[in-house]
Amino acid sequence: MTTSNVQQQPNRAAGRCSTMRRLATGLGWFSIGLGAAEVLTPRLVAKLIGVQNQPKNRALLRLYGLRELAAGIGILTETRPASWLWARVAGDAVDLTSLARAAEDRRNGRARVGFAMASVIGVTALDVCVAKNLSAQTGQRESADTDTSTRVVRTIIVDRPAEDAYRFWHNFENLSRVMTYLQSVRYTGERRTHWIAKGPSNSMIEWDAETVADEANRLIAWRTVEGAVFEHSGSVRFERAPGDRGTLVRLEVDFSRNRSAALLGKVLQMGLGKRIMHDLRNFKQVLEVGEITQSEASIHSGMHPAQPPAELAYQH
Repeated sequence: MTTSNVQQQPNRAAGRCSTMRRLATGLGWFSIGLGAAEVLTPRLVAKLIGVQNQPKNRALLRLYGLRELAAGIGILTETRPASWLWARVAGDAVDLTSLARAAEDRRNGRARVGFAMASVIGVTALDVCVAKNLSAQTGQRESADTDTSTRVVRTIIVDRPAEDAYRFWHNFENLSRVMTYLQSVRYTGERRTHWIAKGPSNSMIEWDAETVADEANRLIAWRTVEGAVFEHSGSVRFERAPGDRGTLVRLEVDFSRNRSAALLGKVLQMGLGKRIMHDLRNFKQVLEVGEITQSEASIHSGMHPAQPPAELAYQH
């Protein structure tokens, strides 16, 4: 590979990133324009797409318009708009379902409905393309952060209210149910907790932590006390997910204070990013289903005995 080819690769990646950002911005403004039209002039929109000008159709168009406005504002204001673009994809699916039903009604203008469906399909393809590319770029940036500073940020959407997610996490003793390397967590004071984790060769590793921030249904932050063998700090945020699809849980952990990377790897038994994402998936399953349903195959590669984790239940 020549030097010019090596230099061209970062340039191409940067160019692709810039293109996706511009497309995302365009889709954001498109959402705002469409949303404004649906909210302010539902009669005209109904006529353009070939559906009857009925009160229920106008009400539905206004509702869809509010959704588009929210997505557009999110895309234009967020530094990482991928989640809002995926919300657009979900909205596109809803739109296509509504148009398909409209096409079955002979009282509607089927030709216009068909044209509207074709237009939505085209926009959906663009939404998916941009969302996938921006999601991949976000993942690469977070991986790079992990490699250089051992700071890990992972997010997941849980189909439960923020109050439920916060209440579960606020009781640190619950975390041993979703973090399989934890033996136990117990309170030793108002803001102090004592943690015990399973180490190599059946050893136990212990440390103390203190809660440094606690905002009901929004944020919990903690850090280990000075001199802990397993030094780290972290925070978990609970936000309304795009499209009111539950709660967006954002977990951030900084292991840069840890003085023993080798010990850390043995305790976690996988890369930091994978381990935290695995714990978040467990958290999601416990809140949504009441137990962890995944098997060991979901976290271990290669051939290994199938040993599903023990049934874990969270009582709401």
